[in-house]
Amino acid sequence: MIRTTRAAIASGQGQFAIESIEVASPQGDEVLVEIRASGLCHTDHASLGWKRPLVMGHEGAGVVLEVGPEVTGVSPGDRVVLNWVIPCGTCSACHRGAAVHCHSSRPAHVMEPSAAHAHAAGTQLRGVPVDRSFNLGTLCGLALVRQAAVTRLETQVSFESACIVGCGVMTGFGSAVTVARVAPGSSVAVIGCGGVGLNVIQGARIAGASRIIALDLQAAPLDRARRFGATEVIQVDPADRELDAAAAEVRRRCGGAGADYAFEATSVPRLAFAPLKLIRDGGMALQVSGINDPVTVPMPLFMWDKTYVTPLYGGCLPSRDFPRIFELHASGQLLLDELVTRTYRLEQLADAFEDLLAGRLAKGVITFGD
Repeated sequence: MIRTTRAAIASGQGQFAIESIEVASPQGDEVLVEIRASGLCHTDHASLGWKRPLVMGHEGAGVVLEVGPEVTGVSPGDRVVLNWVIPCGTCSACHRGAAVHCHSSRPAHVMEPSAAHAHAAGTQLRGVPVDRSFNLGTLCGLALVRQAAVTRLETQVSFESACIVGCGVMTGFGSAVTVARVAPGSSVAVIGCGGVGLNVIQGARIAGASRIIALDLQAAPLDRARRFGATEVIQVDPADRELDAAAAEVRRRCGGAGADYAFEATSVPRLAFAPLKLIRDGGMALQVSGINDPVTVPMPLFMWDKTYVTPLYGGCLPSRDFPRIFELHASGQLLLDELVTRTYRLEQLADAFEDLLAGRLAKGVITFGD
């Protein structure tokens, strides 16, 4: 069965358009999800220039509409959240329990009958196969994904709050709790208080850090940071482009040595190594925002015995981490609803991107359905 739905399609050349796409019924281990909400992050905006057309979006939650014959974990009608770690289950990374490093992950696909019995993708734009961003493509009404991309929602969290766990929440929370393993009583500095930074902050709070210093250029994100667990804030002077003055202030507040942990969550290339300036000897610096640009670093910043890590997706293992996050939310320890600054319809995507790039959002969410 072929269904038609509306989707945000990136041109690959910096633009997008809302178009109709065709989505086939799932086969094999595939699941067809009716998307109810899709979160936005800077990566979605970056995908506009990924050199090929694709269905945008990689944070999604919704309801299972149909499943393939090999699917056992979910059924039609189940409420689910999606993740972009879609492990194959057979490669060496999956076998060692590091699904986030899977090097054989593959997208959903189906075999549709044709005159030549040729392969046809399960998602098509005007009859031509089109890729889905991160093998998900959540900025559309229907997402055809593999079962490994789907986690059932066991708590009564809203779709708007659930969808952002699929990337932004997981990346920040997991970087603090799973990758850094922030220790109780420790000191933490977080550069950038957008969606990822706020979740680093609340991850550090939940882990028991005694001092959490939030740094940002603007007052509004710092106000949010306090709500999510920052014990103190530093509004960075725009002239302090390399964060030298801010780093000196962090070190002063931490007894002169520096913080035990520092996280970068800005996506600003020149700040990729800035966390090294904020930590003590033997401390840990984490570059969380996934900067891909070429940058240089003075090697003395690594002295002495400092650890520098670039976490991937907060070390995500969906079957372990998503239930934990939703349980923490249900108990009131982890904030999700408060992260959603504004919701939009798909036709308002341009407005949502404008707000995102202007720093007006912790998280923006596109909603579907009634």
